[in-house]
This record gives sequence, structure tokens and C-alpha cells, in this order.
Amino acid sequence: MLAAMFLQAPGGGALNFSNPIFMMVIVLGIFYVMLILPQQRQRKKTQQMLAALKSGDKVITNSGIYGTINGIDGETVILKIADQVKIRILRSAIAQVEASEDAK
Repeated sequence: MLAAMFLQAPGGGALNFSNPIFMMVIVLGIFYVMLILPQQRQRKKTQQMLAALKSGDKVITNSGIYGTINGIDGETVILKIADQVKIRILRSAIAQVEASEDAK
């Protein structure tokens, strides 16, 4: 049915670029490439970072707390933020892993 609309374009041409359906497809394609695809890539990158966490990693939480991972228990992480101060947070609350000094 969609192909029939394109083939019956006025003027005898195979495609009519002023067809509203054609324009809608173009807009949706641009929307997907500009907004949805980068967001999916960022989400995948974040999930990989969270899956690769290990004890001893220096991290920053979403709330801006700097700490070192002391232990991982399923979906929670024990974060050492000072001497004798440990907190339990969700793994998803970690925003980023700090670059190690030997990687620089």
C-alpha cells in the first residue's frame, strides 16, 4: 500500500519528495540518528563500566562523593570514603571510575 502511494505520485515520477509520508520518514530517520542512537551507545558504555567494577577502584558517585570500592555484594557496593568510614550504595549510583595513575 505504501509503495502504491509513491508510485502514484502526480507528475508521473517514481518518487515525489514533497509527499508528507516521505518527509515523515526522513524526519524520523534524522531523529533516530541524532537522539536515540547516541543515547543507546551511552547507556551501553555505562552498563559496561558498572559491570567491570572491582575492589580497589577509585570512583565518583552521582552525588559527587569520591571513594574507593572496598567490596561488592550483588547490586550494592561498599565504598570507603575516609579512614574508618564506609558506606553502602547501589552500583548504579556510581557515575564514573577515576583514571588510574599508571594509565596516564
